Amino acid sequence: MDNATLQTVLFPDLFSKPVHVAFSREHLSSNGGAVLLAARDRQLGLTETLAGCLVDNRQAGKVDHGVLEQLRQRVTGIALGCPDGNDAAKLRDDPMLKLVCDRDPIKGEALASQPTLSRFENGVNERQLLNMSYALAKTVVTEQARRRRGQKLGRILMDIDPTCDPTYGAQQLTLFNGYYDTYCYLPLVVTISFGWERRKYPVAVVLRSGTAGPMVGTIGVVRRLIALLREHFGNVRLYLRADSSFAVPEFFEFLEKTQGLRYAIAMGSNSVLKSLAHADMELARQQAAAKQATATLYGEDRYRSGGWQRERTVAYKAQVLVHPDKQDHRDNDRYLIHNLDYRHGPKGAFAFYYGHSDMENSIKELKNDLAMDRTSCSRFAANQFRLLLTLAAYVLMQSVAEETSDLDLLKAQMATLRDRLLKIAVRVGSSVRRITLELTCHHPWADAWLGCARSIGAVPA
Repeated sequence: MDNATLQTVLFPDLFSKPVHVAFSREHLSSNGGAVLLAARDRQLGLTETLAGCLVDNRQAGKVDHGVLEQLRQRVTGIALGCPDGNDAAKLRDDPMLKLVCDRDPIKGEALASQPTLSRFENGVNERQLLNMSYALAKTVVTEQARRRRGQKLGRILMDIDPTCDPTYGAQQLTLFNGYYDTYCYLPLVVTISFGWERRKYPVAVVLRSGTAGPMVGTIGVVRRLIALLREHFGNVRLYLRADSSFAVPEFFEFLEKTQGLRYAIAMGSNSVLKSLAHADMELARQQAAAKQATATLYGEDRYRSGGWQRERTVAYKAQVLVHPDKQDHRDNDRYLIHNLDYRHGPKGAFAFYYGHSDMENSIKELKNDLAMDRTSCSRFAANQFRLLLTLAAYVLMQSVAEETSDLDLLKAQMATLRDRLLKIAVRVGSSVRRITLELTCHHPWADAWLGCARSIGAVPA
C-alpha cells in the first residue's frame, strides 16, 4: 500500500461531527467467506483434480507459484468477483486469498502476478483442456450421485444451449456472425437436472468459433456425459432438450441410437409444418376473436423434413395472442420434434420442453455474475481455459449453497451468494499454533453463514 493510500482524509462538514477516514495497517480483507470455498474445494478435490490434468514444464528450482496455487488463485478470484487477470496485481497480497492458496495469510509471500497468470493461462494445450473438461464434469456427476445415494430417480435431464460471446479484439477464431450481427464466439453450455427439480447443474462449456455449426463439439460432449451418467446412475431414463438450432438429421440419428434416451427439440416453422397446424390455427383465431382472449390449441402429427431418412413425431401449438391494449391479434405457432412417451400428449410435450427455458438463467449467471464472457486472450485455447475456470468457480459456489439449510440461499443466484456468503469483512491473524478469522458481527446473514460453515465441516470452538 503506497503512501497516498495511507494518508488520512477528513470530511469536516458532511455530518454533525467531523469524519476522519484512514486505512488500517491491520491485516483485513473483504473476502472473509472465501474459507467456505476452500473447505468445499478440499472436500470435492476439484482444483487438485483439475491441476492434475495440467503439465508444468518449468524448471522446478525456479518455480515460485505452483500450478495448483495459480489455479486456486484464479478460480477463487472469479468466485469473489475479480475475474480479470489484472485483478491479481491488487489481490495478490489479500490475506484471505493467500490462505485459500495454502500460504500463510500474514507472513506468506505474495501470490502470482498478472504476467505470471497470463503465462499460466496461455500454457495449456488442447489435450489438457479435454482432460480438464472431463474431470470437471465427473466431479459434478460424482458429487450429485453421492448426494442422491439411496434415492430412486425417475429421470435425469440434459439441456444444451449455445450463447453469443461478443469479442472486440484479435482473438483466434472470433468470426462475424450474421444472426447476432457481431464478431463473437459461440460457447456451448450443457447442464443436467434431476427428477422434477428446477435446479440445473452446469457440467460442460465448450468454446466454439463465431460461425460454428450446431454440431461442432455437441455430439462428443453429450456422448461423454451420457457415459458418465450411466456409470454413476445406472439405467435411469435420460432426457435431452435443445432449441431449434439442433434440429438436424445428424443429431436426431445420434440420439435415437442411444438406448434409453428421450428427447424434445424445438423446430423452426416452415410451410409444411404450418399446413399441419392450419386447421387448429384457424380455430384458435376464431376463439380469440370471439372471447377477446388468448386462445391455445395443441396437436400432433408425423413429419419428415428434407434430409431426414424417416418420419418423426411433431407436436405443435396453435396459439393466437391477444393483448388487451392492442387491436391486432398475433399468431404464435410453435413446433417440437420429440420421441417422448405417448402419455405426454402434445400439451405435455410442450410443458416438458418449457423447462429448457431455465437454461437462460444459468447462462446469465455464468456471464453476468462470473464473467464467463471475459474471453480476451489472443489464443483460442487460453479462452477455453478461462471458460473452464469460470465453470469451476460456479461449481464451487453452487456446492457451497447446497450445504446451507437457508431456502433463500438455495434459490439464490451467484451474485447474491457472493454478497451474502463471501464478501464479508474479516480481520486475519496468524500465530505458530493457529490462524484466526474475525468476521464482523454486523453481517446481516451471519446465522446463514454459520449454518453453512457447520454443514461443510466446521465445529463449534
